Order: sequence, then structure tokens, then C-alpha cells
Amino acid sequence: MATSLASQLSVGLRRPSPKLDSLNSQSTHSLFHSNLRLPISSSKPSRSVIAMAGSGKFFVGGNWKCNGTKDSISKLVADLNSAKLEPDVDVVVAPPFVYIDQVKNSITDRIEVSAQNSWVSKGGAFTGEISVEQLKDHGVKWVILGHSERRHIIGEKDEFIGKKAAYALTEGLGVIACIGELLEEREAGKTFDVCFQQLKAYADAVPSWDNIVIAYEPVWAIGTGKVALPEQAQEVHAAIRDWLQKNVSAEVASKTRIIYGGSVNGGNSSELAKKEDIDGFLVGGASLKGPEFATIINSVTSKKVAA
Repeated sequence: MATSLASQLSVGLRRPSPKLDSLNSQSTHSLFHSNLRLPISSSKPSRSVIAMAGSGKFFVGGNWKCNGTKDSISKLVADLNSAKLEPDVDVVVAPPFVYIDQVKNSITDRIEVSAQNSWVSKGGAFTGEISVEQLKDHGVKWVILGHSERRHIIGEKDEFIGKKAAYALTEGLGVIACIGELLEEREAGKTFDVCFQQLKAYADAVPSWDNIVIAYEPVWAIGTGKVALPEQAQEVHAAIRDWLQKNVSAEVASKTRIIYGGSVNGGNSSELAKKEDIDGFLVGGASLKGPEFATIINSVTSKKVAA
């Protein structure tokens, strides 16, 4: 049945291109996962020990989105403060703007605070926006930019997102720079085209990559319960690193952490973490559950065990 269906449908990451041939010369094969047909390329032979391709620490961010109340956030912060977390992980949480002060004043110093968005320039007559300067005034260290919900619901464009990232970096914030494709773009074989276009918008604008973490979040996997197979995520992460090497520099490709987002949870994070080019996670719904978020953070141990 699967063979017959596979012969009728042809969708996925790859399209005929010398760029992609350089990433993996082996033929592609199809897998079925969560009722969503998403072909992947054959994976590399396993190594005795899994290591990160990026040279920075494992990075796990929790994007709380538009969720929470004073009481629920107090409970979440208490759970995180009491959790035993692996030491070699950078941990960041992004509460809604109105709760940033509450979180900043109550969460352990072990965990840094991020904003979910920031304005493209200095503050002023921009109703409803939050400036980088205001975030810094509250002790915020990071900002999430380019998230698919900002792109596809609010309508932010690549160039605008690149400018926002450039301003935040210039003013001293770290940027979690999101990229990712829609389901129809993946099915049309445009995953790499979309991700590279979004990467280029950042590259054209930012003054430096020193304080950037790239978050690959396939839009079809955000909040849907569908997760890219570890091999699928690894393939895109490897392509992103290859693009950085060719279009920015080998040093940036080596140093920049590339994290995965899209229905990451305590049950799948360990297998995803084993992949060489997956340097951490940007977590949505599961980050609202303290014990589960701690499990995801501690999945860094998967990189230290045999494949």
C-alpha cells in the first residue's frame, strides 16, 4: 500500500539542484509519520558518539506565546526554579510582554528571559509596539523574531524581519531568528528555497552573527502535534549550516547554533537531540509545563551517549 501510494505522490524537501547534491548524494526514500507524508534523505552512517556541529552550548528556549495568568505563571516559574537542569545548556523563556517583570523578578538566574517580539527601531509613536530599549530596561537579554505566527498571521515580511534583527543586535539583544516553510511549500519541494530566502534577509541586514541563534520551525509542525522526523530535521539543519558556510563564512557556520522547533515535547526531544546539527530547541506548548520543559532541557544528555 505504501509503495503504491509513494509511486503516485512525489512531494518533499528535494528538488534537482547542485546545491542539494552537495549535501547528500544518496537517493531519497519516503517515510510516513503522523499521517503526513514527508520524504527524507538517507541518513549518514551512525557514529559512536553524537556531537554538536555548532560550537556553542546546547540552547533551549520556551516560547509561552499568548498564554498564562499571574497565577499560572507563578506556578510555572516555581516548577522551573525547583527543577534539576543540566548545567551545559543555555535556557531562555519568553513570557507575554505583560508578565516579563513578574518572571524576571522571580525566576532563577539560571534561566534568562526573552521577549517574543520587538520594534524595528527606537520607540516613539508606534501604538502597541515594544522597543528594544524598553526590553533592555526590564533586563531582557533575548528576543524571538521572524516566528511563523508573526510572518503568516501578522504579515511581517522577510526584509522587515531582517531589519528588526539588525536593530536588536545593534542594541545588544540576542536574537532567536526563526525560519521555516509552510506545508504546501514542503509538498512543492521548496523547503530549502524558502529557508534560504529567509536566511538571506537576515544575512543582508545583521551587523554580526555572534548573538544569533537560528530556529528552524517547519510551520506545518507548530502546534499541530506533527513533528519532523529526526532525519528530516537534521537534513534541513545541515542545509542551513551549508548555506551559512557558502554565503556568510565558515566561522559563522561553525559557531551558529541551529535549534529545532515544532511540537517538541518530552517524548521526542531525546531522539531529535541526537542529531549532529540540532543544537537545541525552541519549544511552544510543552514549555508551559515545568517538568516536561525540564525533560526537554535535559535531553542534552542524548548527545553524550552512543548512537
